[in-house]
Amino acid sequence: MISGGQGREVHSAAAARLGDVGQRYTSGRRALVHALTMFTGPVTVDTIRSWQPLALSSLYRNLTVLEEAGVVRRVATHDEAPRYELNEDLTEHHHHLVCTSCGLVEDFVFPPALERAVAKAGAAAGRAMDFDTAEHHLELIGLCRGCRAG
Repeated sequence: MISGGQGREVHSAAAARLGDVGQRYTSGRRALVHALTMFTGPVTVDTIRSWQPLALSSLYRNLTVLEEAGVVRRVATHDEAPRYELNEDLTEHHHHLVCTSCGLVEDFVFPPALERAVAKAGAAAGRAMDFDTAEHHLELIGLCRGCRAG
């Protein structure tokens, strides 16, 4: 969840990014971005709709526009339903734990020293392949506590 001051910054950044790609920050897009600030991890369209009732076609259309503008990021999962979150440069750098059984996706952050080591290893792997890395995202795949217990 994003606090009030950060929320205003997210809305300001969203409006600017949409303007950069020739789109307006409509009330529907504002409501969608606001809904995404209320969650602590990637969420499905059904979860967004439970918090912010928007027409399904409008929701998907606005998610696509927000994704193209760099406001929203789609997170790949192991189940049928894609999940969405605010782009991490609007929140914080993080990674995901993905449950292959129930589809749960949770954010996690490495301690700073480990994050630097991961970034350094990623850059070295990129150089070895003559590839300039810009960023990295890690998904750790496995079973959540609930699925292991059940």
